[in-house]
Amino acid sequence: MEGRGAGAGSGVQMCQTVFPGHANQRGELSAGQLLKWIDATACLAAEKHAGVSCVTASMDDIQFEETARIGQIITIKAKVNRAFSTSMEVGIKVTVQDTLANIEKLVSVAYATYVAKPVGAGKIELKPVKLLSREDHLAYSLATERRRIRLDYEHVFQNLMQESNKEDGYYDTLKEEDAISTDLTHVQSIELVLPPHANHHENAFGGQIMAWMETVASISARKYVLSAKEDKPSDPWERSNQAYLSYNNIATLTHLAAKPGWEITSTLDDVKIWTQEEGDVLSLKVEMQVKIPADLAFSLLSDFTRRQQWDKHYLTCEVLQAVNDDEKIYYITSPSMTGHKPKDFVILVSRRQPCKPSEPYIVAGKSVTLTSMPPSSEYCRSEILCAGFQIYSDSSSSCTVCYFNQVTSGVLPHLAADLTGSSKSIEGTALECIKFLELEGSKY
Repeated sequence: MEGRGAGAGSGVQMCQTVFPGHANQRGELSAGQLLKWIDATACLAAEKHAGVSCVTASMDDIQFEETARIGQIITIKAKVNRAFSTSMEVGIKVTVQDTLANIEKLVSVAYATYVAKPVGAGKIELKPVKLLSREDHLAYSLATERRRIRLDYEHVFQNLMQESNKEDGYYDTLKEEDAISTDLTHVQSIELVLPPHANHHENAFGGQIMAWMETVASISARKYVLSAKEDKPSDPWERSNQAYLSYNNIATLTHLAAKPGWEITSTLDDVKIWTQEEGDVLSLKVEMQVKIPADLAFSLLSDFTRRQQWDKHYLTCEVLQAVNDDEKIYYITSPSMTGHKPKDFVILVSRRQPCKPSEPYIVAGKSVTLTSMPPSSEYCRSEILCAGFQIYSDSSSSCTVCYFNQVTSGVLPHLAADLTGSSKSIEGTALECIKFLELEGSKY
């Protein structure tokens, strides 16, 4: 079955006043009711794009930043960000408005996946989303990264559980009287699916199921609180989810590259430099024309241990942890400037290959904290907010390399010198990068 096209017109907006029947005992909009509205609105957006019936496949983690109360107005906007073969990512934005105070606040930004249901034996072939704005392009690019997280979520979760089981001693130190039996928090709910619980396909829709889940989870949490006679010891170590940390790495660089307002400061034959200042944050963009294939440039630039071969600001660089094939944590030192200690950095570098020829290769770096590499008195531990490369293929033998760096004032003093025109360090580094890439490329 041939799919139907869509673009920005696939968006759906729903406005709803919060009535007492939507609220809990505190007069606040219940999370379950909001989840039902979110699912219904997002499903309509998916069906508007596909032109066929759609079902909820998954809902990403949702954070509620604000609480809506009786009498306030909830607005839900949903739009298809990207269509894959038979599934779509729908972006959802929820706001709450107090009409009397004329104040609008953000409640949540969420993402859901919907699957198109084939009619008969026909095959669904969804047409791509038409990208009409800068925001459309940005959401489209990041949808692939979020899909990567969803597909890898189960594997990541299993790894976290295995690592958690390796922690020795902590749980053994808990006294029996300090623990709360899981039996005391156990809740079971059996629901009969009635017409009000069904969607227009006569199935219990995902939002209703999420609402039932939220109710049971809320009761379980209350039973835990009531069962606790005193504060219990907190969990050890905050443990970060590697998949989401990697996503934030890629997303931060993608957002930086898409920001408007770049001002060009220098132009050479093969190098162009842009800057952007916002508060105390300085952003830098360097565009380089390189005569080697994009995939080869990607391979060379994503190996940060080779960075000191062309970047004099890298004194040493070593791999602290190879998380997987696409993520590595590096420890980097840089030479001392006059009157300053040498600096060191611990950064996570994530790399991604494009899904389509028109999309760039991405190498993104961001400072992280690693307990095995604490700051030392020998170096001044510094932070990189966002840095990396976007590499676009121009032909089978040439590419455009865009380097980005975003730092706070004082992190890299040589940058400030470059911007005042007293140094040519940035241009010189860019030319050394081109020389390195083309020399290495000639060996293949």
